[in-house]
Amino acid sequence: MAHDDDTVHYDGPSGGFGSLKGVARIFGKEWATPMALETLRRQNKPGGFMCVSCAWTKPEHPHPAEFCENGAKATLWELTTRTCDPGFFAKHTVSELKEWKDYDLEQAGRLTHPMRYDRADDRYVPVSWEEAFDNIGAELKALDPKSAVFYASGRASLETSYLYALFARLYGHNNLPDSSNMCHETTSVGLKKVTGSPVGTCQLKDFSLCDAIFFFGQNTGTNSPRFLHTLKDAVERGCKIVTFNPVREKGLIEFIDPQNPRQMITQKPTEISCLYYQVRPGGDIAAIMGMIKHVLAIEERQWAETGHHLLNVDFIDQHTSGFDEMVAKVKATSWEEIEQESGLSRVDLEAAGQVYCDASKVIGIYGMGVTQHVHGSQTIGMLVNLLLLRGNIGVDGAGISPVRGHSNVQGQRTVGISEKPELVPYDNLRRIFEFEPPPEKGVNTVEACEGIVDGSILAFIGLGGNFVRAIPEREEMEEAWTRMRLTVQIATKLNRSHLINGEVAYLLPCLGRSEEDIQKGGPQSVTMEDSLSMIHGSVGRRKPASKHLLSEMAIIAGIAKATLPPKPTIKWDEWVGDYGKVRDLIETTYPDKFKDFNARMFTPGGFFKGNQARERIWKTESGKAEFTTPTTLSAMGVPDKPGRYRLITMRSNDQFNTTIYGYSDRLRGIEGTRDVLLMSPKDIAAAGLQHGQVVSLVSDADDGVHRQVDGLTVTPFDLPDGCLGAYYPEMNPLVPLWYHDKASKTPAAKGVPVRIVTEVGVAGPPGRR
Repeated sequence: MAHDDDTVHYDGPSGGFGSLKGVARIFGKEWATPMALETLRRQNKPGGFMCVSCAWTKPEHPHPAEFCENGAKATLWELTTRTCDPGFFAKHTVSELKEWKDYDLEQAGRLTHPMRYDRADDRYVPVSWEEAFDNIGAELKALDPKSAVFYASGRASLETSYLYALFARLYGHNNLPDSSNMCHETTSVGLKKVTGSPVGTCQLKDFSLCDAIFFFGQNTGTNSPRFLHTLKDAVERGCKIVTFNPVREKGLIEFIDPQNPRQMITQKPTEISCLYYQVRPGGDIAAIMGMIKHVLAIEERQWAETGHHLLNVDFIDQHTSGFDEMVAKVKATSWEEIEQESGLSRVDLEAAGQVYCDASKVIGIYGMGVTQHVHGSQTIGMLVNLLLLRGNIGVDGAGISPVRGHSNVQGQRTVGISEKPELVPYDNLRRIFEFEPPPEKGVNTVEACEGIVDGSILAFIGLGGNFVRAIPEREEMEEAWTRMRLTVQIATKLNRSHLINGEVAYLLPCLGRSEEDIQKGGPQSVTMEDSLSMIHGSVGRRKPASKHLLSEMAIIAGIAKATLPPKPTIKWDEWVGDYGKVRDLIETTYPDKFKDFNARMFTPGGFFKGNQARERIWKTESGKAEFTTPTTLSAMGVPDKPGRYRLITMRSNDQFNTTIYGYSDRLRGIEGTRDVLLMSPKDIAAAGLQHGQVVSLVSDADDGVHRQVDGLTVTPFDLPDGCLGAYYPEMNPLVPLWYHDKASKTPAAKGVPVRIVTEVGVAGPPGRR
């Protein structure tokens, strides 16, 4: 690919020797022992342990090394020999640690002992597990249950997630936000509305049968690199891939398989995308409408000339509703409007539409570049519209396939982590545990933040994650956080959230997934669900980082026992002693998804939990798949203005979610820093800026609130005009709490309205508007 000489970029392909060097660098830096190689050998394989990084599926027949660069980083990060013990906390006050960078905090090593925050000394001090549980339980018993939030990150197992949700409901609330609220809740809401299923319909075998794949806002090379093997195989058998993304991500441009000796010797990459379009942030609705407009034109011409339909009219008649209204909207929308909002030409969109027309079986892929917009739900509806035109849902080799982030974020929802009572089988919970679950809707992530600000939320239990760092409106949230009565963080390593504490605060260290988990019933295993709805078992075999660690299950049970009155049907000790009994409970609660759970948990490639939309059973309001009519061509939610830019927050090649492994964003050609502001050379010139100039970004959200991030170095990068790029979570202070998807309340971090400020004033205007 040719680059503007003035832009930073990476000349090599994704994968290849660059990926191997990246793994080797982290291996040395983390001081991992030789046994780490044995752990990597077992990673993502049947009977092995499942990666704590991305949720991409695990194949039945794995590669010799079934892990990617980022998956290896996540494992080595967990297996580090560094320890963050009581001696570390004795040396450093919490106020001092607040000045550390995210990377440095996590490099302190694995947490080893349960700790209590001593506010008078501003330090964490050791505490016994018994004392921690008793004190946390006493605090929770003194509160109205509805004033407490039980948050779950996406890595906790199905077993832990099930008991965590049960604990919340026994305690008396549905305040169960999880990391999905910050990334793919738009999928859970938007996709369910149009297909009846809150998750994608594809299985791994579909990628060996499809003729075309359309990508929207998903950075495979950075966020789910193992997926590249599947895409490479698809391309080499003739499948065409069309990508829409404001950023030209290397993984969807070219890939060298590190496990293919021939490719490694010849250094000849596989070209992944046959067409790659840099759509404007939020312009996907318009881009898809342009493709549909072309498809409808070809249908009319083909019918007139041959008497044969291009569209699957039988499928449309039998299985869908809303077709005529959608078609009328598309026909009434001009190409000029489509080109303006998408930033793409009619010729380009017609070329993409023709790939769709020529393919019998099509898969639609999307990521957070779609879900994290104000009208992200409408974008999902438009992509489903495109697939429905030719019956590309509910057949082998076709379907809709969101690519999820954290390893078990989808599975947690499956087993009850939800603020919405209607999504949980309450009748089964009543029968099994003989209690009345709370009927009131709980809070999601945005609502939890609102409650913390207004004082209605007084306690926060965090099952993993880095909540305070991951959420919008960071300055206001950190200040409000300290007004809570109780904060409890369950974690493996130190992060920023552990330094922002309520009046009473505990930091509880847990086992990592790769570590051996021995309970009264012997060695234990856990399970998780991947992006393609496959359930996998996982067994850790590494010696724990500390003899003082407890499993997530044991910690949740310990807090629950200290909080709730005894009840014959609630058997915390028995469940912690044998996780298989929790899987029996999951099967009894969700019999349609988890039949023979214990017997099938180590099925090679996982077992499929089922998906009714895949079977063309549509659990929608109409009982059919829904064509939707968009109300806007832009998912942004705010209009363009002179001097206003669209900021997309990005993750580097050296991070996963809020975890920073280092300062090498190799696939974008950025090394040694995260304090960059990426702009097109044209926009840099138009704004009167210079490469290397240090500027600030300020919110331009029209709400009168001043939000600012300083110290960003202007860096020329290949982006659409009027688009800026910068790293997450550093840019979270610029995202208003109210700025989220209309249907799901997922923060709209992929299209944040901002302005650039220099020492002498506001820089601008951007190039094209």
